[in-house]
Parts: sequence; structure tokens; C-alpha cells
Amino acid sequence: MSIGEIWRKIAGAHRSDDQTEGAGVAEFFLPKFTLGFFIRATVVALLAILIFGFVLRPCIIDGASMLPNWPEHGFTFCWTLRYLFSPPRRGDVVIVRYSSKVFYLKRVVGLPGDTVAFWRGNLYVNGKRVKEPYVKYISNWNLRPRRVEPGHFYVVGDNRSQPIHVHKFGQVRASRIIGAPLF
Repeated sequence: MSIGEIWRKIAGAHRSDDQTEGAGVAEFFLPKFTLGFFIRATVVALLAILIFGFVLRPCIIDGASMLPNWPEHGFTFCWTLRYLFSPPRRGDVVIVRYSSKVFYLKRVVGLPGDTVAFWRGNLYVNGKRVKEPYVKYISNWNLRPRRVEPGHFYVVGDNRSQPIHVHKFGQVRASRIIGAPLF
């Protein structure tokens, strides 16, 4: 059988309009298992695995570190191609891989080579106070200046009302930033 004959057989595997009208509910939920059906099902399954396994990874948000800009409990997709051609910028919200199945949603505040500090709840980068309109809750954080190492980014959550000792933040290797939230 030639490729053309196979293609015509697959393309012709659908019903015409007059046959579809007479189809019952059982046929809708239990289709005939033809070669075309198996090829279409295989293509859909492979595309779903590729898209949702590598490009748009599903992520559950479970934590208050990004309140009020991101919900304490919610769902998003991680757009893994976001930083394929350019690194994260200051102010970007990123998804950081903490362990094989645990990811954190954080904001980039320091780039490689920057000096980052907190004084009386205010963020200072390279000795200059940074205005952060996305931080809505008052903070009293104090943290001595620290230099961001090459190949690392400094990330922190938006909810600074949490005490500094319970908040997970700091330098992360660039390779741990797996992407950005899609929405």
C-alpha cells in the first residue's frame, strides 16, 4: 500500500453529514476503532505529553508568599520557553524549582553582580532604594547587603508582611528558574 493510499484511507475515515445524523449516543461515546481513529488518538496524546510535559507545565499555587498579587491557593501553567533566549529581568515573576516536585513562585529583585539589602522593610539594590508597587503589605525586614553571584538571581515573594525567618527567599541558580507563570 502506498503513502497516498494510506492517507486517503485516513482522510476518508470520517462519516459524511448524512451518516452522522443517524448515529446514536452509544456510537458517539464508543467510536469505531479504525486506523484513522488510532492515528488521531496517538497524535493528540503525543501533543498533550509534549505541550503539558515540557512547554506548559501545570503548577498548583499553595502558599501566601506572593499575596495579594497571586492567590494563596490557585493554579497556573509554567511557560518554560519564557527564558529560552533571554534571562529574567528585575521585577519578573518566575517559577523556581526547589525540588523535583516542589516549585516556588517568586519575584526577581537582584541580577548577577547586584548587591541586595533590606532596611526597615525597604529593598535596596546596589545601594539605591527600589520602589516596589507590587508590595502591598508593610514589612520590617532588615538584611545586610549581599552580592548576587554570577549565574544566580535574587528572588523574594511579594508578601513581605511575613516575618523574614519564615519566608523562603535568596539567591537561586539560573538553572533552577524553569519559566514564568502563564497567567
